[in-house]
Amino acid sequence: MTDILVTPVALAPPAAVPQTAVPVRRPRRLVRFLVRRPGLVLAGVLVLLVVVAAFAPGLFTGQDPLVGEPVEKFTAPGAAHWFGTDELGRDLFARVVHGAALSLKATLIAVSVAFVVGGLLGLVAGFVGGWVEDAIMRVVDVLLSIPALFLSLAFVTALGYGTIEVAVAVGIASVAAFARVMRAEVLRVRTAVFVEAAHSSGARWYSVLGRHVLPNSLGPVLVLATLELATAVLAVSSLSFLGFGAPPPAPEWGSLISGGRNYLGNAWWLTAMPGLVVAATVLSINRIARALDGEWAAAR
Repeated sequence: MTDILVTPVALAPPAAVPQTAVPVRRPRRLVRFLVRRPGLVLAGVLVLLVVVAAFAPGLFTGQDPLVGEPVEKFTAPGAAHWFGTDELGRDLFARVVHGAALSLKATLIAVSVAFVVGGLLGLVAGFVGGWVEDAIMRVVDVLLSIPALFLSLAFVTALGYGTIEVAVAVGIASVAAFARVMRAEVLRVRTAVFVEAAHSSGARWYSVLGRHVLPNSLGPVLVLATLELATAVLAVSSLSFLGFGAPPPAPEWGSLISGGRNYLGNAWWLTAMPGLVVAATVLSINRIARALDGEWAAAR
């Protein structure tokens, strides 16, 4: 038998994949996403400016929002005073910038109260079920049957006047929406295959709730919280406009709009400028929330 000699063939090493392909692609996709949505970019910039003004108002103005020059009262908007001055000669732009801290604080407290309380109620109702679910959801139905502004007025009357009281009242009035969304998501996740597998493997109920049900139910509730930020800004400003917020001379946005009503004939900017800031903030938050909602729906 003739021996067959096999010559080893050197195999070429696989082509190396450039390590920078993936990191470079993601920024390009982000840039294309933002270029196609200039309104979203503008909304993000405006919300960022409001947040920065709330925490560092000195970056935008060096004027004292509580001290004015009587000789400069009712000065129209211009280079010296961008938003004009009020009846006491106080710079309106400074008052709007410093008022962002009070209004934003109340908004965040309101949404946090609604998110925590409503989320817990919806979580318990959806996970426990039975008569507990029926009792919680009937209370939620009663809250939903009352207009949010009237419900906020009832709570703030019981709690008292002030920024924190207004925020808590607005938050309690928004609990029902969070409870319904959380319950719906918990009911959906509770019947998923991975949750049933966890139950079958002998996992404790609190382990299933904390590791599987809750993390997979939070997405839509977080999107709702973003949507409710705009609603909370309007609600807090409305109650402040009615006189339930911080007492004068605190420059809350709603009280600034209310204070300029008596001077619409000769100083329109006292109401128009704070109103435009509130409107622009609400529209910007709504635009960002719609984008997040669309991304979440596409991801699902």
